[in-house]
Amino acid sequence: MTLRGLGAFVLVFALACGSTGTGGGAAGNGGSPGTGGTGAVGTGGAGGSGGAFVPPANSFSVKWGPHMVPSAEQNTQCVVKRVGNTEPISIHEIHNSLGATSHHFIVYRVDDTEEQPDPFPCSPFGNEPLMITQRAEDRLTLPEGVAYKIEPNQMIRLELHYINVMATPQMAEATSTFITMPDDEVEHEADIMFMGDISFQVPEGESTLGPTFIQVPARFNGVNYFALTGHEHQWGTDVYIEVAESEGSAGTPVYDIPTFLWDEPATVTHDPPFNIPDGGGFKLTCDWNNQSGSTVGFGTGVDDEMCFFWAYYYPSRGPLVCAGGCGI
Repeated sequence: MTLRGLGAFVLVFALACGSTGTGGGAAGNGGSPGTGGTGAVGTGGAGGSGGAFVPPANSFSVKWGPHMVPSAEQNTQCVVKRVGNTEPISIHEIHNSLGATSHHFIVYRVDDTEEQPDPFPCSPFGNEPLMITQRAEDRLTLPEGVAYKIEPNQMIRLELHYINVMATPQMAEATSTFITMPDDEVEHEADIMFMGDISFQVPEGESTLGPTFIQVPARFNGVNYFALTGHEHQWGTDVYIEVAESEGSAGTPVYDIPTFLWDEPATVTHDPPFNIPDGGGFKLTCDWNNQSGSTVGFGTGVDDEMCFFWAYYYPSRGPLVCAGGCGI
């Protein structure tokens, strides 16, 4: 069964990237299309580091928790903390480590003036994320000469969506480590686009949404896309992404995972990065196998469904939050 998406939209945040779940090890196979979204499909990926992560000397770490989660509890909670940098820094790599119960973990740059170290309820998917994680050990290494800029005494919001499916309480915690690079080596600042479809219903059994064409706003003409991550919930079986010159033109795959795992979605890296032709965009297709016994719609809980992806790019084009009709 094929569903037609009516609510495609683009959220473009002002910095960053990322993914949550369980597992480690290198993840992803993907493509390296050339300029204009064409070229040979190769291999790549960004994922777990394999083994215990030891923060290097040129790094700063910020932690959520630890916080005890009762059995069967699901929630999204945040903390706000300072990075601890007294001077501006350039972040070339982010490494996120998650404990048990995590569904997703998002790291944001915020303008808050007061720390909030104790977890508090918060809404998911806010502005200016630096990384979104869905793996127990997840890292994002930016291309050579590319970084995220952090101001002195920067405040960071850590958002953790957790769910405890065990019969006993579980400890929830997460740590984000920012690894720096020399400022004089930075040529470009990076950003993230968050894109997807919110107007759909997933019937019982197998179904497909798309391909849905999402046109990229003109202000992003010429940017370089270097990594993508797909996102669905428990009934998701595949996220497939192409770039195309228009809605009616043929697409070139840029995210095609042979065995897509909804709880550990691969981040596909592109080296060299790819471009989208002026006026073009992404074609997004999501597949599900709904075994819930009823129709499932869009929502932020794990019993709801999603059809999203985020794309990392440079140079930055500023804090455009939404275009084309957002609805989260």
